[in-house]
Amino acid sequence: MNTVLFNITFFMTLMLIIFFVDYKFILMRKIKSRKVKNEDIMEFNYLIHKFKLNPKKINYKPTALWCALFNGFIISAVVTVMYLIKLKFIWQLMIAFVMLVGLIYSIYEIYGRILVKKGKGNE
Repeated sequence: MNTVLFNITFFMTLMLIIFFVDYKFILMRKIKSRKVKNEDIMEFNYLIHKFKLNPKKINYKPTALWCALFNGFIISAVVTVMYLIKLKFIWQLMIAFVMLVGLIYSIYEIYGRILVKKGKGNE
């Protein structure tokens, strides 16, 4: 029971730390800076080009909040699974890489389709 509680606490703590750092210190600084274009943020750039979204229709603060939440979840899930798997380090890295790519693609694919359904695409 203690290990399950520890793993959940580890996951949630890591997710909150990554979310806070990503949102506050990376995404919001880039958005508030007038010198940096919003397309310079990798997540926005991917969503805009992959789903042909209209950058003028996107509200960047809520989108940055969701992207930071997704990033925190993805990184925390991969690190927690790597911690739980008792294999050689090379196998842990290979599993983590597959998980990372799969989670990034699937989560941002779903979010991009949601943005298109909300009418943020070019029409």
